[in-house]
Amino acid sequence: MTLNARLGEVTERIARRSASARARYLDRIDRAAAVTLPRHRLGCANQAHAFAACTPGDKARQFASDAPNLGIVTAYNDMLSAHQPYERFPELIREAARSAGATAQVAGGVPAMCDGVTQGEAGMELSLFSRDVIALATAVALSHQTFDAVVYLGICDKIVPGLVIGALSFGHLPGVFIPAGPMTSGLPNDEKAKARQLFAEGKVGREALLEAEAKSYHGPGTCTFYGTANTNQMLMEVMGLHLPGAAFVNPGTKLRDALTVEAVKRALSITATGNAFTPIGRVLDERAFANGIVGLHATGGSTNHTIHLVAMAAAAGIALTWDDFSDLAEVTPLLARVYPNGKADVNHFHAAGGMGFLIRELLDAGMLHEDVATVWGPGLRAYTTEPGLDAEGSVVWRDAPRESGDPKVLSSAAAPFQATGGLKVLDGPLGRAVIKTSAVAPERHVIEAPAKVFHDQAELQAAFRRGELTGDFIAVVRFQGPKANGMPELHKLMPPLGVLQDRGQKVALVTDGRLSGASGKVPAAIHVTPEAATGGPIAKLRDGDVLRVDAVTGRLEVRVDPATWDARPLAEADLAPSHEGVGRELFGAFRAQVGSAEMGAAVF
Repeated sequence: MTLNARLGEVTERIARRSASARARYLDRIDRAAAVTLPRHRLGCANQAHAFAACTPGDKARQFASDAPNLGIVTAYNDMLSAHQPYERFPELIREAARSAGATAQVAGGVPAMCDGVTQGEAGMELSLFSRDVIALATAVALSHQTFDAVVYLGICDKIVPGLVIGALSFGHLPGVFIPAGPMTSGLPNDEKAKARQLFAEGKVGREALLEAEAKSYHGPGTCTFYGTANTNQMLMEVMGLHLPGAAFVNPGTKLRDALTVEAVKRALSITATGNAFTPIGRVLDERAFANGIVGLHATGGSTNHTIHLVAMAAAAGIALTWDDFSDLAEVTPLLARVYPNGKADVNHFHAAGGMGFLIRELLDAGMLHEDVATVWGPGLRAYTTEPGLDAEGSVVWRDAPRESGDPKVLSSAAAPFQATGGLKVLDGPLGRAVIKTSAVAPERHVIEAPAKVFHDQAELQAAFRRGELTGDFIAVVRFQGPKANGMPELHKLMPPLGVLQDRGQKVALVTDGRLSGASGKVPAAIHVTPEAATGGPIAKLRDGDVLRVDAVTGRLEVRVDPATWDARPLAEADLAPSHEGVGRELFGAFRAQVGSAEMGAAVF
């Protein structure tokens, strides 16, 4: 199939824009790769420390042979439902490595916080910064230079992007990402959302809300809605860092364990000691990142990745811009309806045909680069398959279904849910912003109304409880950017705004904060850049200013007399309460160093 012309143009301009930085990056990882078996260059005491605690058999292999040694970087903890299954993975990986005549060691652990626990709490102001901490921790874990390849155990919001950034700092090493899978389906997501709105209206109590939440988030595995965690898994597959079809197999199943074993075997087969050397820094090139953006649009994925993909690409010497996202959105069909842009969850998506069906549809439509490197081998066509078990319990791959198992959840490129992707970049006198349109009804893609201005989400919630949010309005929640307070997600805004929208009011949100993949039916211009804390024009807004959020033309307008606007001073906010407590005082250097959302909100 001929490559879509727009995809080719955007990929080519990314390559041109990145040529110098990418060349320097590739030269760096090539020089690192030229040091064959670096652990054999270590001093004897260094090597002895590296395998001192190994079993006698593993020690003998490291001591006397060239057998590859596999590093494990894990984000395990048993508070995150998505990461709890990883507790038993290291031993499974070690046994698989031994069976292949190799060794495996846990190189290090990285922090993994749960945004679901910290939503609306002070800890959420560390969430985005945790991505860069994870990248740093990954680099520390691999700094021993005693590994020939690495497997990465991570799933959730900031964790996979942080692991990718850290892995790219050791881009000469092959790396395979091993998922643990989504929890089984619980309370339907639309019923959970209804319970939240009823609680916001005071129609049910906390006990009823907690019961609904517990029925939704009920066991080990990733939350089943299509937020950042599951968007991460889609990306790792479409960008070639998973085994084919691995993303959405439930934890605790025989197939999940068998796929983990196969991932270990594959990681060991692509080291520099063999004939299929595949360093991760070569896999993640400009074509892979273009494929990732297409996958994001085609599935209505998390808006967080307009930040994370930019930061991940920069770690590989590749410069992405929001214009790249916007231009690809215009030609990418929306093929998935998974909550919040549908009623289904990721288990329904997987059962309907999942990633194999999706990737084949996009490839056949010319909407993905097929000629890419992957951890499974050259070319993305192998990812149009799905895994299963044979009679002996070994993994076998078969072609993904030709027809969707549920056209209401997963559709073909010939009959998409909508012709364009689920994200739009907005420009205007307030700067630039991102809006997710896939879950917003078409009649709400344009909202013009007076502003109601707040400096945090608690202020808006209090105004809602007092009954002050009457009539049509656009809520402005500012001083929520990366320099202000770490750019927290603002999901506590969604239930009250959803209630008002359901009452017939025209409402929208404009903020320099985040909402992520769980943002739903209320139109929201997020990631406004420049942010209020750096003197961005959003700090000039006052109650009553008429705003226009236009996701059709891509504009974010302010209907204020130009002379009045130019003369108006910037508002200020007392940010001190967000800079102390819950560990936030330790992140002053991060707030001082962090870049804008459009540049990836990174401290590097």
